[in-house]
Amino acid sequence: MANRIVLNETSYHGAGAIQEIAAEVNKRGFKKAFVCSDPDLIKFNVTSKVTDVLEKAGLQYEIYSNIKPNPTIENVQTGVAAFKASGADYIIAIGGGSSMDTAKAIGTIITNPEFEDVRSLEGVAPTKNPCVPIIAVPTTAGTAAEVTINYVITDVEKKRKFVCVDTHDIPVVAVVDPEMMSSMPKGLTASTGMDALTHAIEGYTTKGAWEMTDMFNLKAIEVIARSLRGAVNNTPEGRTDMALGQYLTGMGFSNCGLGIVHSMAHALGAVYDTPHGVANAILLPTVMEFNAEETGEKYKDIAKAMGVEGVDSMTQEEYRKAAVEAVKKLSQDVGIPADLKAIVKEEDIQFLAESAVADACAPGNPKDASLEDIIALYKSLM
Repeated sequence: MANRIVLNETSYHGAGAIQEIAAEVNKRGFKKAFVCSDPDLIKFNVTSKVTDVLEKAGLQYEIYSNIKPNPTIENVQTGVAAFKASGADYIIAIGGGSSMDTAKAIGTIITNPEFEDVRSLEGVAPTKNPCVPIIAVPTTAGTAAEVTINYVITDVEKKRKFVCVDTHDIPVVAVVDPEMMSSMPKGLTASTGMDALTHAIEGYTTKGAWEMTDMFNLKAIEVIARSLRGAVNNTPEGRTDMALGQYLTGMGFSNCGLGIVHSMAHALGAVYDTPHGVANAILLPTVMEFNAEETGEKYKDIAKAMGVEGVDSMTQEEYRKAAVEAVKKLSQDVGIPADLKAIVKEEDIQFLAESAVADACAPGNPKDASLEDIIALYKSLM
C-alpha cells in the first residue's frame, strides 16, 4: 500500500507573514476575495488586519460572517448563496477551525454543485473538482485547518457533528502569522493548544501513522509541550512556537488520521456545544490510558517529547504512565477542567457513545473501541 502526503502548495510562517497575501493574490490572478471570518474576530479588529492588506493593495473583497463556533449546515448553505451573489473568485478564511471549515465546505459545494446537500460530503467525499481556491489565515494555534484535508460541520437537527475528508479542500496558501494569534484570550489559547497536542498524540499513535507523519507529529509534541504555557501567558516566544507546533501536527495528522478522542469530542460538541479543544483535553489522558497496550514503545517517545526526565531507565509501564501524567499536568497548568461532570448528563451517554462509534475518526484508534468501551470511558470522567 502506498502512503500519501497532501500539503499546501505554499505556506508562509512568522511575524508579519500576512503582508505576503497581496503578492500571492496578484501572482495567482485572483480578482475578488470572499472573506470568511467569525463575528468576534470582526468585532475585535482581527479580521481587519488582513483586509487592511487587501485595501492597501487595491484588492476587492466581501466579508461573510454567519459562522458559529461549531459551524452548522445552515452556515454553509447561506455561505454558498452569499458566495454566488458576491462575484468572488477565491476565499480568504480568517479564524480558527470554524471559519476555515465553513470556507472549505462553501468552496467545495461551489465547484461541486452535485454535493449541494452538505450531509452528502460526510466521510471521504468523491468530489471531482478542487474547491474554490482558499488562502487560510489561522488566528488560533490549534486546529491546523489551514493545512488539513478535513473539516467538521454540525448537524443541529440530528445533534451530531460529521467529519468530511477531501483532498480537494486543502487551502492553496496558508499564512501562519503568530501576530494574528496575539489577541487570543488565555482560555482559548489553552483549549486550542490542547487540541493541537491531541492531534499530535493521536496522529503519532493512530493505525495510519508512518515514518513521515511520525516525524511531524513527534516534533509537534515537543514544540507544543515546551511552548503552550508561554503562549497562554502571551509571550512572543510561546505564540511563535505554538503557531509552528500546531502547523507541524497538521501536516502529520491530516495524512494519517486520528482516533476516539476526537470521535468522543465531536459528540460532546454536537450535543452540548462544548469547545472542541476543551473536550479533547479532558478526554486525552483517559483515552491514552485505554490505548496504551496497543502503542508499543511510542509512549516512551511521547514522554521524552513532553520533557519527562529519566525515561530511558523506566519500564514500559512507568514510561506509559509518565506520558499520561505529563499530559495531565500540562492540561492542569493551562486551566483545563479535569473531568466531564459539569458537561455531560447521564441520560445522554448512550447517544454520545453511539455518535462517537459512528464518527469518521474512530477506525483510526490504535485499540478497537466498542460501544461499551466508549460508554465506560465517558462514565469514567463523570
